[in-house]
Amino acid sequence: MTAPIEVSGSEAEAQPEAVLAGMGGKVEGRSLGQIAWMRLRRDKVAMAGGVVVILLVLMAIFAPLLTSWFGHPTSEFHQDLIDPNLQRPLHGPWHSGISGKFPLGIEPTNGRDIFSRIVYGARISLLIASLATLLSVVIGSTLGIIAGYFGGWVDTLIARAMDVFLAFPLLLFAIALAGVVQGKVFGLSGNGLRIGLLIFIIGFFNWAYIGRIIRGQTLSLREREFVDAARSMGARAPYILFRELLPNLVAPILVYSTLLIPTNILFEAALSYLGVGVNEPTPTWGGMLAQAVPIYSVDPWFMIVPGLAIFITVLAFNLFGDGLRDALDPRAR
Repeated sequence: MTAPIEVSGSEAEAQPEAVLAGMGGKVEGRSLGQIAWMRLRRDKVAMAGGVVVILLVLMAIFAPLLTSWFGHPTSEFHQDLIDPNLQRPLHGPWHSGISGKFPLGIEPTNGRDIFSRIVYGARISLLIASLATLLSVVIGSTLGIIAGYFGGWVDTLIARAMDVFLAFPLLLFAIALAGVVQGKVFGLSGNGLRIGLLIFIIGFFNWAYIGRIIRGQTLSLREREFVDAARSMGARAPYILFRELLPNLVAPILVYSTLLIPTNILFEAALSYLGVGVNEPTPTWGGMLAQAVPIYSVDPWFMIVPGLAIFITVLAFNLFGDGLRDALDPRAR
């Protein structure tokens, strides 16, 4: 049998602080946000998507400045650079009109600067998609958390409403409503009315998706110990909903928002492509694609540029959203 190891008095009386000091540094705990950021930072693909998203947002914010530096006004025609017979740019690779003054070329037929229209198109797409997503998140999160917490007839009523909205033919309704609502409504007219209408249609009729997710998360959280402790201390339902449950639902809300924005960008582009989005001369990516369809065989570059803009934007948001989901909930991998 091995004899027990003897410990001297000084070592036995050593305090934990002295041991930590001997290790050469102070040990600090990490918050959940710091741990999520550390995981996200390790995901190079997600970080690349996040960088592209930030650049797109900055491009939309500083669109007038970028246009004054590298482009021309969006409605300025350059007919002298267009072939009068073929109605396509005279110069540049693939007859695109790319040059030092026009980094992305010019539009066929009228010679408008594609770079300026892409930059301003990003402003419209991101504005509509972001505000529509915010509207969907507010409605869906509120109704989802109420349905999941109260249950019973409240849950049944909200769940049936979700089923109705999920079965709603949104695209057909958007086309019909955008065509019917004209003139001046609620003090808005022209493109201001169109933008407000698109935000309402896309945001209001998409809340059911996030509502179902939040409802399911709330059903699992309402039986947790911290909710029972709040009830035992006399907390009322509004306090439990928005002070206890909602902070624990921030992660799925944030993740789903980053994944919903690219879907709304595609939906806005589809409506503009079908002619019920923002009217000319305000540039939109979907509208540029619609204008390029009749002449793509003569000038394919005019279709490639807005198509790439939509593709890169949607891909960047999806990559960043996937990385954010893995960082906030690594068990979902």
